[in-house]
Amino acid sequence: MSDSPIPELHLLTEPVDGIPHVLTEESELADAARAIAAGEGSVALDAERASGYRYSQRAYLVQVRREGAGSFLIDPIACPDLSPIDDAIGGAEWILHAATQDLACLAEVGLRPRQLFDTELAARILGLPRVGLAATVEHYLGVSLAKEHSAVDWSTRPLPEPWLRYGALDVEVLSELRNLMGVDLAMSGKAEWARQEFEALLSWAPAERPDPWRRTTGLASMKSRRGYAVVRELWYARDAIARDRDISAGRIASDKILMEIAHADPRTIGQLPQGHRPIARYGRQWVAAVAAAHDLPERELPERVVRSDGPPPARSWADKDPVAAARLNATRAALAVFADEHTIPIENVCSPEPLRRVVWTPPTTFDTESFEAALLAEGVRRWQAQIVAPMLADAFATS
Repeated sequence: MSDSPIPELHLLTEPVDGIPHVLTEESELADAARAIAAGEGSVALDAERASGYRYSQRAYLVQVRREGAGSFLIDPIACPDLSPIDDAIGGAEWILHAATQDLACLAEVGLRPRQLFDTELAARILGLPRVGLAATVEHYLGVSLAKEHSAVDWSTRPLPEPWLRYGALDVEVLSELRNLMGVDLAMSGKAEWARQEFEALLSWAPAERPDPWRRTTGLASMKSRRGYAVVRELWYARDAIARDRDISAGRIASDKILMEIAHADPRTIGQLPQGHRPIARYGRQWVAAVAAAHDLPERELPERVVRSDGPPPARSWADKDPVAAARLNATRAALAVFADEHTIPIENVCSPEPLRRVVWTPPTTFDTESFEAALLAEGVRRWQAQIVAPMLADAFATS
C-alpha cells in the first residue's frame, strides 16, 4: 500500500463568468430566453427550495446554463411564469442532478423537459460509491464543490452573495459531467439502461402518500383506535397551521410534541402539557383537534393496522408460503450476482416491491415472456424486465 499523500482537490470557488445578476424583471427574462435559444447543446438546470423552512416545495431560485449563452439565476417569486425559458429550451436535453427533487417545482413555474439526463441516476447506474453532486464532481472532474449552502432558507430575500455563487457553480459543472458520464455509460454497455430510466422521468410525478399522519414518530405507542384518531386530528391541525403560515410542519411542532399532547388527551387548554412554546401558542387548535377525535363515532375511527393490497412482508413468507419464499430468495440471489458483476445497486436493477408482487402472484405460465409481461405491468422498465424475467423463470423451474 502506497504511503504517498492523496493530492488535495482544487475547490471551485468562483463561477467562470462571475456571479450572474439575479433576474427579477420580465424584460430580463425575455433577454435570457433569447440568449438561451441562441445557445447550443444541452441545458443545465437546478432549483433551490426552502425545505425544512417553508410548507411549500416551490422553487425560490432557478439556475440555467447553456453553452454559448452562459449562466442565469432567476427569481421565480418575482417571475413566476418561466414559460419563455421553456420555449427557448424547446426540445433540447435537460441536465439535472437528482431530477425527482426538482421536476415538480420546475413544472410549477412552467418548465417541463422533453428529454433529460439525470447525473445522480447515471451515477447509480454506473455504480459510483457516492452519488451526491459534490462526490460525482470529485470523481469525474477532480475538483471539490462546496455544498455548505444546500440546506439554507432559500426564501430569504435578498439572497446572500455566497448562496448565489453556490447556485451558479451547481449548473456550471453539469454539462462536462454529463458528457463524461455519457462516455462511461456507453463503454460499460449501460447507455440503453440509462436512456430508459431518463425517459421514465419525463412522466414522473410525486406519489401521494395515503394517510400521511401514520408516519408520525411514536404513533405505535397509542394503544387504541381512539388514540390513533387523536394523533390523526393533531397531525392535520398542525398541517393546516403550517400551510396557512407557509412554514415547515416540523417548525410548527415536532412529532414528539404532538405525541405528548396525544398522550395527555386534553379537553381544555389548561390540561395541555406545559413547557413547550408551540403547545401554548396553538393551544386552541390542539384542544379542538382532540375534541374532534372524541366526537367521532366508533365506526369512523381509524384502524390501528392497515390492510395492504400487496403481498405480506417477505419475512413472513417462509411460514405463509415456503415455496414462494424459496422462489423469491433464489431470484434475489441471482439479482445480487448480476448487480455485483455489473457494478450497479440491486435496487436499480429491480425495486423490491414489484418483484415481491410478481413472485407472490405470478402469471399463469412460468416462462420468461410471461414474467417479463408481469414485471412491465408492475411498472418495471423494459431493460430491467429483460434481465429479471429469466431469473424468475429459473427460480420457478427449480422450486
